[in-house]
Amino acid sequence: MKPVTRAQAAALLFGGAALCAVPSRGRAQSLVNLRVAIVPIEGASEVFYATDMGFFAKAGLEVEVQRMQSSPAIAAAVASNTIDIGFLSVDALATAHAKGIPLVIIAPSGCYDSTISHDNVAIALSASSPVHEAKDLNGKTIAVNALHSLSTLGVSDWVDQNGGDSSTVKFVEMPFPIMTAALDAGRIDGALVTEPYATAARKSGRVIASGFDYIAKDFLVATWCTTTQWAKDHSELVKSFAGVINETAAWANKNHEKSGEIVVKYLKIDPAALATMARATYCEPLTPALIQPLIDVSAKYNGFTAFPARDLIYSAPH
Repeated sequence: MKPVTRAQAAALLFGGAALCAVPSRGRAQSLVNLRVAIVPIEGASEVFYATDMGFFAKAGLEVEVQRMQSSPAIAAAVASNTIDIGFLSVDALATAHAKGIPLVIIAPSGCYDSTISHDNVAIALSASSPVHEAKDLNGKTIAVNALHSLSTLGVSDWVDQNGGDSSTVKFVEMPFPIMTAALDAGRIDGALVTEPYATAARKSGRVIASGFDYIAKDFLVATWCTTTQWAKDHSELVKSFAGVINETAAWANKNHEKSGEIVVKYLKIDPAALATMARATYCEPLTPALIQPLIDVSAKYNGFTAFPARDLIYSAPH
């Protein structure tokens, strides 16, 4: 497959909309320097843990973290080589793959486990909202952090499975940090929020649905990805990064107190809020069966044919 140009990637992902601007800098000669993009949520905080705990340094890596608003924006930046590795939701990755954009998973990140993660995500309402069931959201305006994303899919699937009609719902794009205020002000009727904002939304309003159980009880939510060509050209670097992420996931799942301190430091979360919120869970093995549910639901709502999860996993040449 020929390399995808910046313009082609932006056109495929956004229908010609302008690519989210990302600061650039001269790349050092050494491969130890990595540009990594994330959405600033706890689920993407493995890069912060690995930095503060010295895991990257131990592997000889120096990571420059760039914050972006959504997975589609990160997908475009990775595809256009503006960044090296991106934190990307599986549904956004699947949509990019269906459009011929050669992005591949090099390591797993956050996962949804119904027994642990149910409260990490919520469809939030204001305290005075007249909405009480899925059909009450018909024709209403719901905020998501990115259109055509897991947030949109999550709301749509819940509405449709519970007696509503998601085709009538109006989705608007909005950063997570301002959703609760927009709900309180009546500018939107609902919002799909994730931690640390789900806890805040529960305190100031109420929640009509929690979790993603209607998609699957267990699935991989997000990944660390790059282009197929970049992975081939930097196979040892990919191996090192994936090894650090695996080490970090195992550490983070067992060390909530220390990881919480790091989350507070980088995401500027109130420590009191962190103490009461549901914490992220990170997948340690990269399992195709955990990837498939989001491929399937993305295909259902984004208009492409589902494909095997293995198609998204990078396989290093022998």
